[in-house]
Amino acid sequence: MEYYNYIKSLHLIFVITWFAGLFYIPRLFVYQIEAFHKSSPEKEILGKQLKLMAKRLWFIITWPSAILATLFAVWLLILMPSWLQQSWMHVKLLFVILLFIYHFKTHMYFKQLQNDEVKITSNFMRIWNEGATFILFAVVFLVILKSSINWIFGVLGIIVLGILLMLGFKIYKHIRSKNPEA
Repeated sequence: MEYYNYIKSLHLIFVITWFAGLFYIPRLFVYQIEAFHKSSPEKEILGKQLKLMAKRLWFIITWPSAILATLFAVWLLILMPSWLQQSWMHVKLLFVILLFIYHFKTHMYFKQLQNDEVKITSNFMRIWNEGATFILFAVVFLVILKSSINWIFGVLGIIVLGILLMLGFKIYKHIRSKNPEA
């Protein structure tokens, strides 16, 4: 099984690029939503460019990375079927399912914005942007600690991080209300 570490490395690389796409695409959505509310010609110029950027990110980086990360993960599970007997892996797979739900919901937002359907606010999308972060924290703690119990401490850390992020959003929103250029 000398190729095991190569497969594991490729899995990790594509997980990282998948998350990079999931971290960046909501930011582009924020800018798209805000551009949608601008006046012409700024609205059309920004909208066209942001749609193109989102489309390239989504279909050239994020989707292929999700597919390749999944394929390499399945390959790893075929090589190491004993992992499927471990409780930490069951919990991890639940978070992976949540990640796919997050990914598919993000795809729905992508399609709406590509069709100039703005049904969400930029503030909502700023909060949505943190969803992948929470999943990443949980999965990393599970994989490193390999315990279905100890990951709870990681999740508690995520909750504290979430509270701090919400406070940060409120402070940022307050600053932006005073200075729209911030």
